[in-house]
Amino acid sequence: MPQTATPPYRFGDLLALTRQGWVRRMARELADRGYPDYRITDAASMRLLLAGPVSIGRFGAVFGVTRQAARKVVRGLEQRGYATTEADPEDARKVMVVATKSGLVYARAVRRAIESLNRSVAQRVSHEQLVAADVVLRAAIDDEQLQNSADRIPLP
Repeated sequence: MPQTATPPYRFGDLLALTRQGWVRRMARELADRGYPDYRITDAASMRLLLAGPVSIGRFGAVFGVTRQAARKVVRGLEQRGYATTEADPEDARKVMVVATKSGLVYARAVRRAIESLNRSVAQRVSHEQLVAADVVLRAAIDDEQLQNSADRIPLP
């Protein structure tokens, strides 16, 4: 009697759907807070700018993109009034990205939205399930630079 084939577990599909849902929830959270123009790059961009001015090169490195792509993200922040660019006072060849006052307010709203979504997930599962999910997600990362970033995220 032939054995029934079991389809492989489609972790990647589930992870992609989870990410898509997370981004949609972020957009809804921020729209409810008065920011209807959330973009997927805003979460990392604005949290990065909360720490202070950042060079375009560093901005690109955080996203793993070229300077040209980083400039496009920054242009979107500038158009919405969340950031400005200026020459680095120590090296005029460098372009620095600086959060505006409204950008800092937006950045704090982004941070609060992320905290809210994190709490929401943690409330729907047990601590043990959260720990297991953390282990699986970390195991799925096979890029050294991304693993180093993940190592800076506290365990549940």
